[in-house]
Amino acid sequence: MDIQIVETDKQLKDAYHVRMTVFVEEQKVSPDEELDEHDKTAIHLAGYENDQAIAASRLRFVEGYGKLERICILKEHRGKAYGSQLIAEMEKIISSKGYKKAKLNAQTQALPFYERLGYKTVSEEFMDAGIPHVTMIKNI
Repeated sequence: MDIQIVETDKQLKDAYHVRMTVFVEEQKVSPDEELDEHDKTAIHLAGYENDQAIAASRLRFVEGYGKLERICILKEHRGKAYGSQLIAEMEKIISSKGYKKAKLNAQTQALPFYERLGYKTVSEEFMDAGIPHVTMIKNI
């Protein structure tokens, strides 16, 4: 997968398309919750396979952490380690900005995935967009 930091309108449109497909269509999250005020200031990433957008995420810097958000892979492309590649790229950006910690709110069904990448749960379960989540952190 070719991971690109979003710099053009087309790349941003591609990233939003993947997010809307995964979160709104597949997981039934409200479009108003999926696209929010943080999109304007976040660093967005888009992942491509054969020039087709198949993955997306966004990264913000909050309270001393690089905060990984909106990590998603189109259903037909899951199981190919693309999620791990996307997170590794986000962690590189976090490190390059001088931050030492990453944080994310993981859907509980994805806990084993994030645990394999070194993330540790630091919160009780909570609901976000009608989906159970926990907060996880990692020193990088």
